[in-house]
Amino acid sequence: MSARPTPPAPFSTGSTPAAIGTPLSEHATRVLLLGAGELGKEVAIELQRLGAEVIAVDRYANAPAMQVAHRAHVVDMLDGDALRAVLDAERPHVVVPEIEAIATHVLADVEATGVRVVPTARATRLTMDREGIRRLAAEELGLATSPYRFVDTLDDLRAAVDALGLPCVVKPVMSSSGKGQSVLRTPDDVAAAWAYAQTGGRAAAHGPDDAVRVIVEGFVEFDDEITLLTVRHRGADGRDATVFCPPVGHVQADGDYRESWQPAPMRPDVLARAQEVAARVTEALGGWGLFGVELFVVGDDVLFSEVSPRPHDTGLVTLVGQDVSEFALHARAVLGLPVAAPSPVGGPGQEAAASCAVLAEGSGVPVFLGVDQALAVPTAQVRLFGKPRVDGRRRVAVTLARGADVAQARERARAAAAALRTDLA
Repeated sequence: MSARPTPPAPFSTGSTPAAIGTPLSEHATRVLLLGAGELGKEVAIELQRLGAEVIAVDRYANAPAMQVAHRAHVVDMLDGDALRAVLDAERPHVVVPEIEAIATHVLADVEATGVRVVPTARATRLTMDREGIRRLAAEELGLATSPYRFVDTLDDLRAAVDALGLPCVVKPVMSSSGKGQSVLRTPDDVAAAWAYAQTGGRAAAHGPDDAVRVIVEGFVEFDDEITLLTVRHRGADGRDATVFCPPVGHVQADGDYRESWQPAPMRPDVLARAQEVAARVTEALGGWGLFGVELFVVGDDVLFSEVSPRPHDTGLVTLVGQDVSEFALHARAVLGLPVAAPSPVGGPGQEAAASCAVLAEGSGVPVFLGVDQALAVPTAQVRLFGKPRVDGRRRVAVTLARGADVAQARERARAAAAALRTDLA
């Protein structure tokens, strides 16, 4: 296969203007997405609006972002050889991890050849592992977090629960969307939580000598739980810069997002502390792109919880809550383009926005009914993700709405979600 010409780097540093080629031409700026779910789909659309050629990769066929990408590949991204083969074949200029289950050592090798990994291969590795990011935040940066212990055995888990007290939270150090996560309320919950963590993590145990490492966190009685979407980007002067989106409030169930709203009401001084925490974490991780920084607000204090170096599911609300969505901000940043702080959208009586996740449970191909009733709710919008199949419980759509305040926006988003019905064919 003959070598493809390489266009001027779209992520050039200094004052050189960014250069972006034309898709499917010899001068194309190729961006490869590792992970092609509903969030990746929105990123792919925004990248294409900026002229990028998009290649989507996931472990299953017809994933949402594959349906809008220029090309797609189906591989196990934890298989280093398979992942390297795709990278060698496509020769992307930018690699954008959209999920955590990736052979990160391959990303480090690719980055060493001059390919931009978003935000960096190191940041991808650290944030894929709760131990890496927690030790960075709490032990290196000195940020306030919930009390925690890392454990490798059931006996160690019992000791950690005794030390931290009940209730507490148990999570595999490598998992997402609440998989393997439990809230322990009595000593009788410990064994079941250990067993669930061993099967729910991204590197599930295969035998008695192959245990999954677990984090145990002391329970935080927080006043609010927010996501602060933080964008590191190449500023107009060529220097790294940071902007923040209006804070996003959210509700989780079983460790997974269910609702979010924007802006989350916060005192200016507490918001300033939250921005300081988010800036310190993302600066330590480095690179360009949007980060979803999860924080607990406890009175006047802000505690760091987690960070994802990519658009966040709670940030789906930004599709209607601000003039430039989290996905568009991420696309601009990864291409080396400057980013301005987004502005809230909505006229009088629409000062707040909300989202509500729609889940399907069972086995089959989703078929949606009631879309017309959902869209009849004032200000409502609907995004059907296009997931090819459901096996178990899966998020398949989101409803969005605006309102005069957060309460009205959430009420409308919930009403639209209630109107949607999902059959599994």
